[in-house]
Amino acid sequence: MNSTLATRIAAAMGFMAVALGAFGAHGLKELFAQNGMAGVWEKAVFYHFIHAVMLFVLAERKPFPAVAWWGFLIGIGLFSGSLYLLAVTDVHWLGAVTPIGGVSFLFGWGWLVFKSARG
Repeated sequence: MNSTLATRIAAAMGFMAVALGAFGAHGLKELFAQNGMAGVWEKAVFYHFIHAVMLFVLAERKPFPAVAWWGFLIGIGLFSGSLYLLAVTDVHWLGAVTPIGGVSFLFGWGWLVFKSARG
């Protein structure tokens, strides 16, 4: 993975976070009112967006911290992705996937903590 591709993927993730946030707020408003899942969608967008920004920051960093970058990307897919699906389907077993994505986020952050501590 090179920095240019990582930056493009990060930008795509940011674009998706904004688009999904707007879609949830406007296009899915009635569905969320029926099933009470607006908060779940908002949580998915929040974590998606924060980590999309981090993907962008890391993509521009030299040397490229690929381990943390991949941790955040996988976290977006599993954590936010499972919450997006839960919010629109109301299939509660999807919530079991969410913590795996959370661990992926923690792994990425932890890697940055310990990698930065080594200099």
